[in-house]
Amino acid sequence: MNNEFQYKKAVALQYDQEKAPSPIVKAKGQGYLAEEILKRAKESGIPIQEDKSLVEVLSQLNINERIPEELYQAVAEVFAYIYKVDQSKKK
Repeated sequence: MNNEFQYKKAVALQYDQEKAPSPIVKAKGQGYLAEEILKRAKESGIPIQEDKSLVEVLSQLNINERIPEELYQAVAEVFAYIYKVDQSKKK
């Protein structure tokens, strides 16, 4: 088995201002599950940003757990990146 595949991690976040004051972890996994999360995101046209250190921290959270306040800045940068990608696709 490919070591990169075996140790790859992914975390999917969701943010709905009307439902929660901060983003929540919707999915997380490593190895095959991480690949499936990434595959489904790509198939759905959801932008992907790679940040190994942020994934390491976020993977410690539980599914449906809110992002702790100390991670707001890092997660805000991810959402800003996604917003830019979405805007560039609309042009």
